[in-house]
Amino acid sequence: MGRYKGILLAGGSGSRMYPLTQVMSKQLLAVYDKPMIYYPLATLMLFGIREILIISTPRDIPHMEQLFGNGERLGLQLSYKVQSHPNGIAEAFILGADFIGDDNVCLILGDNIFYMGDQLNDFSEIISPNAGAVICGYHVPDPEKYGVIEFAENDKVLSIEEKPKLPKSNFAVVGIYFYTSDVVQKAKKLSPSARGELEITDLNNEYLKENRMNVLRMRRGSAWIDAGTPDGLMDAAQFVQLIEKRQGLKISCIEEIALHRGFIDMEQFTNLIVSCKDGSDYKKYLEKIMHEKNFNV
Repeated sequence: MGRYKGILLAGGSGSRMYPLTQVMSKQLLAVYDKPMIYYPLATLMLFGIREILIISTPRDIPHMEQLFGNGERLGLQLSYKVQSHPNGIAEAFILGADFIGDDNVCLILGDNIFYMGDQLNDFSEIISPNAGAVICGYHVPDPEKYGVIEFAENDKVLSIEEKPKLPKSNFAVVGIYFYTSDVVQKAKKLSPSARGELEITDLNNEYLKENRMNVLRMRRGSAWIDAGTPDGLMDAAQFVQLIEKRQGLKISCIEEIALHRGFIDMEQFTNLIVSCKDGSDYKKYLEKIMHEKNFNV
């Protein structure tokens, strides 16, 4: 897939979740058996991305640092950056300019949960160091709530429109984006929208104008959930609970992914188990994984 760094945007005021977010970031709320932020972090790890910048609010950054530290125990290199005000998704690239440098970058939203299975292989085929931009389209019944992708017959992208009254397709842009390093300069040239934010749709349209926009449609059987509302949070928890109980395997278990991807060895994995609270089902699951020959993520 080429060299990509990761940005996990976990900021925002959490207004859609009030009063749940009055004293805690929504990304630290529980989605069944794990904090919400585990899920986007796990997705970046599944892509093989190990250098990750977490962006959040002045209030919440210390809690996230307490949760993950520098990432070394997971074989990651984590750093942190404050976003003082929710000035739009595209601001992440300005805040992360020094972190990105000359590398390509994958941005994922901290309240988006992905369940893609074998479709991870599709990304390897479409994403390359010269791909420009790659976004994901997910078929939804209510596209007017999202950024909507219009396709030509050959799947070429014709337009991306934010929350249109008359959507031109049912494919919504979801919260994971891949860009080449020139994304920083493009983000710096954006003007704030009517709501005062640097819009990710405006950034995507810059790549579209240059004919450097690619879309990967998520397959049937894949799942994307915006967990940033009370209903979305409940849907995500029920989805994770159902899959995990049916399969006996955990979704987005970051310790298991770190072992399976070779970020850490078995000795390091064992140390992670020791650090877990005794009596927790999570620790029992990790102990089970330790004694199995085949790891499942």
